[in-house]
Amino acid sequence: MARGRDIRRFGSGPYLLGLRRVDERWGEGFPYDVPAVAAVEELDFASPITLLAGDNGSGKSTLIEAMGFGGEGGELERFNELPAVAGPAVGGALEPVLARWSRPRTGYFLRAESFFNVAAFVDRGEPFSPDLSLYGGVPLHEQSHGESFLALATNRFRGEGLYVLDEPEAALSVTGALALVAAIVRAAADGAQFIVATHSPIVLACPGARIYELSADGVASCDYDDLDAVRFLRGFLDAPERYLRAALE
Repeated sequence: MARGRDIRRFGSGPYLLGLRRVDERWGEGFPYDVPAVAAVEELDFASPITLLAGDNGSGKSTLIEAMGFGGEGGELERFNELPAVAGPAVGGALEPVLARWSRPRTGYFLRAESFFNVAAFVDRGEPFSPDLSLYGGVPLHEQSHGESFLALATNRFRGEGLYVLDEPEAALSVTGALALVAAIVRAAADGAQFIVATHSPIVLACPGARIYELSADGVASCDYDDLDAVRFLRGFLDAPERYLRAALE
């Protein structure tokens, strides 16, 4: 189906407001029977920073994929997704709800399992990739996984951008996760929008973020101290031997 003319102007976010069901394509079976996916319209992304928490299999990555970006990840302009409207995803059963008044100048979709390919694309250079100097001047594959990820985040996250991150902490140490939070907060203050699926209590502590926890009960807006990931980690650090004993038994 042909897309309508995009009349939005470049400006500050938010740009992606939520996800909605396409009723005629809604069905049974994965991913539709995941409670958080079924409750997708309870999610409100109209905030500079939205964080999706929850255990493995709770639906975080499924919702990220439903936002309509290229599955391999990378700079959004590479896929002609900016300033165009993203199309339906997850079998066509969900589609993104985009702001009518503003569109981002740039952005990234980054996922843990495909960052190797993103780094290779950046290092390869012309004719598609921006100048390597925009990433700190050092080829990403000449750095560690975490160093290259932070080089991209600190050099490329900026105002008037849309950044969708799926488990970015997979590449990062504790100090690296703190550096990522700093990069997110700075860019969001300049008008960027972030939607991040994460297990990391450090990333989940991002100041000013709206947090949703996905579970077998669906979707719930949650305070940081009430998140399962935070409560579990605090309990483990207080008595690691008790948790290890239970796991080993």
